[in-house]
Amino acid sequence: MPNGEPRDPYYAAPRPEMRPFIPPSYRNVLEIGCGSGNFSYALRGEAAQVWGVEPNPQAGREAQDKLHRVLIGTFDEVEGLLPDHHFDLVICNDVIEHMPDHDRFLEHIKHKLAPGGCLVGSIPNILHVSTLAKILVRRDWRYEDHGILDRTHLRFFTSKSLRRDLERHGFSLVQFDGINSIIAEGTAAKHRRPIRDLSVRVATAGLIVATLGYYYDSQYPQFGFRARVLQ
Repeated sequence: MPNGEPRDPYYAAPRPEMRPFIPPSYRNVLEIGCGSGNFSYALRGEAAQVWGVEPNPQAGREAQDKLHRVLIGTFDEVEGLLPDHHFDLVICNDVIEHMPDHDRFLEHIKHKLAPGGCLVGSIPNILHVSTLAKILVRRDWRYEDHGILDRTHLRFFTSKSLRRDLERHGFSLVQFDGINSIIAEGTAAKHRRPIRDLSVRVATAGLIVATLGYYYDSQYPQFGFRARVLQ
């Protein structure tokens, strides 16, 4: 996760668009990159325990007031303090793209999941129309402070590559959807600073139609997923 002040919306976002990916029942929850704890705090009513892992010390201290236990550090740094086969829900919203070795994470997190447990998360989509325009039209690639081209992102994913990586590490997808469509612009999308220019939305819809749906994923800046470990 990027360094910065936890008061930044990045650390405090409630992420309502990710609630539909949460399974109907769970007891022990672990959120990797929990920020100030707002997302997982909303799950406490149904959970026996909610743990968090957060690299930003100030954000982690804020999360300690909301969750049962918070470990300050990256997943790699605190992995040994997390009980094995304990959590039936592990959440990693906008986290995997920041990891220097996401394959290692996907392999090691399986040992923290209880039998039948779920991994839930979101990932930026490098094929979003905004990045396609920058690459294909402007022939440019410039990192930014936030968003898909966040300068702290170390990994980039498409729908196809994310599915492949999850399946390659022994996960079975239960749910996989694009979120925060710039065409639909629902409530969750407004929270994520959507493109409000009507011409861009029309152009995106036109691209999808013209390619017979081939670039359907270009409307989504992110994908959300829920997956289980294959038994």
